[in-house]
Amino acid sequence: MKTTLLSFVAAAALLVSSPAAAQGFVSPYIGWNFGGEAKCLDVAGCEEHTTAFGVGFGSLGRVFGFEQEFGYTKNFFGEAPTYGSDMLTVMSNVMITVPIPAVKPYFLTGIGLIRAHVEPTVGSIVFAGGNATNEFGWDMGGGLIVGGSFGVRGDIRYFKTFQDVEIAGFSLNSSEKLNFGRASVGVFFKF
Repeated sequence: MKTTLLSFVAAAALLVSSPAAAQGFVSPYIGWNFGGEAKCLDVAGCEEHTTAFGVGFGSLGRVFGFEQEFGYTKNFFGEAPTYGSDMLTVMSNVMITVPIPAVKPYFLTGIGLIRAHVEPTVGSIVFAGGNATNEFGWDMGGGLIVGGSFGVRGDIRYFKTFQDVEIAGFSLNSSEKLNFGRASVGVFFKF
């Protein structure tokens, strides 16, 4: 499965429109994580936080494009007196767009790094030390870009690791693979 998905992403990246027709873009965003593990671990006094921040940049042709996306969520697994956590995603995505002038729907899929980290706070006796996992994963989603050289972008993505994940002795879900969704909105600069 990993080899097939990696081959697909590499082949699709090569099919991206020629540099003369492609346009670069940068898109900073704010997002909201939901579902899967985007919630508190089983620790007393936990407060859930779901806000993510990030940026996507790449090249967009008439039909195909490529995006490199970086996303970060502080306290992804919630925050409690005994621990803090964060989530970093670094995904390389192939985009397929519909060539409509002012409104551009798109679909994307890709692979990359999903890094989860749990860190004990001062005085914590729950964890013996900070734990981080760097896992190979994939994402898939779609959205809409509205505007020309400057616009607004919104999308929904689903993230999942290929590997089983355990952080600080907690199995993250019944299938032991980290997964969650993210809805985001941001500005879109095309150049």
